[in-house]
Amino acid sequence: MPLISYSSPFVPPEWIAAHGLTPCRNTPDAADQRDAVTGACPYAMAFLTAAQAARADGAIFCTTCDQMRRVPERWHGSATPRPFLLNVPHTWQTPAALSLYRDELGRLGRFLVRLGGVPPSDTRLADVMADYDARRRRLRNARGALNGRAAAEAMIRFHRDGVVEEPAPRPPKTGVPVALLGGPLTTDALRLFDLIEERGGTVVLDGTEGGERGLPPPFDQRRLREAPLAELAAAYFTGIPDIFQRPNSRLFAWLKKEIVRSGARGIVLVRHLWCDLWHAEAARLREWLDLPLADILLDGAASSAHAASRLEALLEALR
Repeated sequence: MPLISYSSPFVPPEWIAAHGLTPCRNTPDAADQRDAVTGACPYAMAFLTAAQAARADGAIFCTTCDQMRRVPERWHGSATPRPFLLNVPHTWQTPAALSLYRDELGRLGRFLVRLGGVPPSDTRLADVMADYDARRRRLRNARGALNGRAAAEAMIRFHRDGVVEEPAPRPPKTGVPVALLGGPLTTDALRLFDLIEERGGTVVLDGTEGGERGLPPPFDQRRLREAPLAELAAAYFTGIPDIFQRPNSRLFAWLKKEIVRSGARGIVLVRHLWCDLWHAEAARLREWLDLPLADILLDGAASSAHAASRLEALLEALR
């Protein structure tokens, strides 16, 4: 079965699976940054390198940031996997924006058909959506039995393989509750969860792109059966808050609600070099949330002295 590699939470795996293909949301590691280019986001280059090395039939990039939008231009040759650029509107408050995103899913569907997929019927799409909805429900329910790193690893496996296992309990350690916030993480950056716990903290909210923030809300069961593609588009486009959206007020509203729910007392903001969107909002996040914030720049070495010293200072202040 053809394999489709992607990175963004705005690519619905249900849409790929309903076409009879295998979705795989890749999380690259630091080794994939060996082709780093001056001025290019290390994460975008890592995903590009990993996608070209994978045994995939297609790779999907999104326009949610300029770096990820431009990185397919560095695609080498015409060999598979073939790249596809999905346009995700930055504005979201109008019906036209949602309609454009839905049209883009249609264009993606035609790309998937060219790779060997079959256009799904409404019944087929609805069944696949219901299945993924149930898996995400189990994933959310398992969160309370896992510490921060174990929860992040379970999320990575679900995105990569679609698998949600009954977790062996690995409860969060007692510590100062903090929220992790930012864009996508590489696998080596999961070391941040360990660094936080080693310094007396515990991650109670994963607001990174690959964490809880990147999951769409549960589908409306009536609309799922009546108009599955419309419900799929609405859930992903209007249900996932992100920094790139204009206005990005939904992200701040989500954070306010989730920080109260989780009891987080501090923020750990992680961003990659050249991630201007998160960099520009750091001061506003600190003011809006009225919580201490540590701004950590990921340079391919999550255990660097920079990250350790910032975390030490934050957690010492919170204690």
